[in-house]
This record gives sequence, structure tokens and C-alpha cells, in this order.
Amino acid sequence: MGDLLLVRHGETEWSLTGQHTSHTDLPLTSHGEEQAKELAPLLSGRPLALVLTSPLGRAVRTAELAGLVGTVTDQDLHEWDYGGYEGVTTVDIHRSRPDWDLWTHGAPPGAESPGESPEEVGARADRVLARVAPALAEGDVALVAHGHFLRVVTARRLGLPPAEGRLFQLATGTLSRLSTEHDRPVIAEWNTRP
Repeated sequence: MGDLLLVRHGETEWSLTGQHTSHTDLPLTSHGEEQAKELAPLLSGRPLALVLTSPLGRAVRTAELAGLVGTVTDQDLHEWDYGGYEGVTTVDIHRSRPDWDLWTHGAPPGAESPGESPEEVGARADRVLARVAPALAEGDVALVAHGHFLRVVTARRLGLPPAEGRLFQLATGTLSRLSTEHDRPVIAEWNTRP
């Protein structure tokens, strides 16, 4: 059984300022590009059975700069749909909704997207995990995607409800590795940087 490698894309202007970024396809900052390049030594030499990436440019570019080849884009690796909170920081949301929590309440509909609940993001994560299962039988699989989504993937891989992704902080430009021990999924590495 291979390991599931989770690569969070490098820094963008909005990840730097804490703005929720789902459909807005921001490029990596110069620092984000450096973060992605620095991942290459952690990934080189690993035979990968499959590499999936979010369709958004920041994830695709991170995969490219990290030296991953043969990537396949997967719509389900898209970031949590923040709906009406796209581009808004949690601090700003708390001004009008002091008790709001993404992991409990999800994101409300917006003008351009419907928003998603933790359960809806969890359903996407489950689809991804089902799709990569055959490849994991062959070797390691890399997913290049986004912070909140990869946190939900982690929760689901560990058998936890989607909202328990709240327990796993995930920094930009990092590699995390989910493995197995005694046939149970475990976190083997988290937020690794060179």
C-alpha cells in the first residue's frame, strides 16, 4: 500500500492576507513559487503511481515547479466553495456573524457560486479517495490542492467526519504524508518543508 502525499499550493496574495479563495484563480506570489520549487527535493525520486491536481492555476503551477510530471487535473480537488465569503477574511465575517465557523456552518451562497457545507466537501473528498484507491495499491499518490480541501481529505482518510479537518492546520507550500500502520491510516508527516 502506497502513501498519500498531500501538497498544498504555494502562497498567493489572498492566502497571505487570510482571504477565503476558492474559485478566484490567483497566481502564486514570487514567495509561493519559491515554496513550490523547494518541494522538489522532497518529491524527487519517489515513484508515483498517480498525481492529481486541482484545476486551479495555483495548484497546477505548484505541481509543475515541484517537478511533478504526468499530472491529471481533477475537478473534485477544487478548494471548498466559499460562496458569499469568497475574498473575505474570517475577521471580516465575524463582524456580522461573530459565531460563524466554516467547519460548523459551511459557506453561504454567493452571487457566483452556491457555497458548500462540510458534508458536501466531504463527499468530494470521498470521491477522490475512492478514485485513488486502486493507484495506492500500486504505489504513492500525490494530490496537489488547497488547504481546507486537503484538511477534509485528511479527516476522511482517517475515518473522521469532514468537519474534523479543523484539527489539521496546513501551511502553504508544504508536503504532508498519510500512510498506514497495522493496516490503519495514519499521519506519517505533516506540514513538511525542506
